[in-house]
Amino acid sequence: MKNKLPDFWSFNRIRDTSLIQREDLLWHGPYAWPGYEQVSQLQPVPDRAAVYLFTFEYVDGFIVRSVGVTNSLKRRLAEHTRNFKNGSYTVLDVYAAKNGVRKEWWHGWEYAKMHRDIFLDNKEIILELVESELMAYRLFIGEMADRRKRERMEAAILINAYHSMDSVYDLMDGGMALKGRNNFEIPILIKNSCSYKLYGISDWLEI
Repeated sequence: MKNKLPDFWSFNRIRDTSLIQREDLLWHGPYAWPGYEQVSQLQPVPDRAAVYLFTFEYVDGFIVRSVGVTNSLKRRLAEHTRNFKNGSYTVLDVYAAKNGVRKEWWHGWEYAKMHRDIFLDNKEIILELVESELMAYRLFIGEMADRRKRERMEAAILINAYHSMDSVYDLMDGGMALKGRNNFEIPILIKNSCSYKLYGISDWLEI
């Protein structure tokens, strides 16, 4: 006699809508990029487990450039700084970004790996542009202790951006490795709140 298979459960929106929970997420900021506090006259970012946003000043608020998750902001931002300065990350024109336009001075990721010689030949000017970008960043954080919630929140922000036709989402990088909600996980409806206008973050997101 064959063994009985275990019971597998998947969320069904018709049957299980009542199980969806609602949570508030308060975005704190703006904070300075580490090492640029005196230049920007902003407070240093606290070391938290959080979802974090790289933003630029834009119109009457801030426009989102990138999204990430970590259990230690201090450690993760130090990693980001190293990757910017070794040419691994894309570098944007700050003036264009502050006007909602994505203009790349240097393209990172796979291009950077394949064209290391171009980076080395132009390292001095690229690093000057990196300095301008890091100095201009305004960081916002949404504290989330649960790792899976952080991952699901990051995925929801970016997937929403990828499917939007609004140009305020154009600054965000595509092709990110995302860990969104699994079928066996119950959705959570997140209400995003901030003292400032955040362009690129919907008021409500299902994660």
